Amino acid sequence: MTPAEFRGKRARTRDRLVGHALDLFEQQGFEGTTVGQIAARAQVSEMTFFRYFASKEMVVLDDPYDPVIAEAVAGQPAALPPLVRVARGLRAALAQLDDPEDQVTRRRVRIVAGSPALRAAMIRTNAATESTIADRLIADGVPALPARVAAAVAIAALTCALLEWATATDGTSLTGAVTTALDTIEAVRHD
Repeated sequence: MTPAEFRGKRARTRDRLVGHALDLFEQQGFEGTTVGQIAARAQVSEMTFFRYFASKEMVVLDDPYDPVIAEAVAGQPAALPPLVRVARGLRAALAQLDDPEDQVTRRRVRIVAGSPALRAAMIRTNAATESTIADRLIADGVPALPARVAAAVAIAALTCALLEWATATDGTSLTGAVTTALDTIEAVRHD
């Protein structure tokens, strides 16, 4: 098997695990689904499941976007107020995503929205993104408190937008929800 074939097989296995996990979470609820059930449905062992995900929660909470967000924030003019800089960085990061409105993402966020345990876990994983943003601002000379406040506000707004988009029945787009959230926090400085 060539390295490319191996990567392709890994991607297919991961996608199969995600798909079956989401199906089971939607049918039985997150709390009512076991790793064993997911693995069985995907026709792999539980050990294989854990090669791809550290926990059942990570099927829906895995967030590969932190480096993209940090670089997008870093790419904004340092003269901007920290909150505006973060908001504009988040806009730039959203523009770089391949397909931010895909159905797998919507399903994942909808499952999170429906589970108190997952919402709490989302807050914990968002803390890593928040720290990444704050650390980037601090490294660029923003004092620690304003950097942490800007990162916290932006992540709270982004989380609100994601949850609203995932549960909306009115055709709200992810880009529209995030844009509204970022417009709202950028407007705060003008009030």
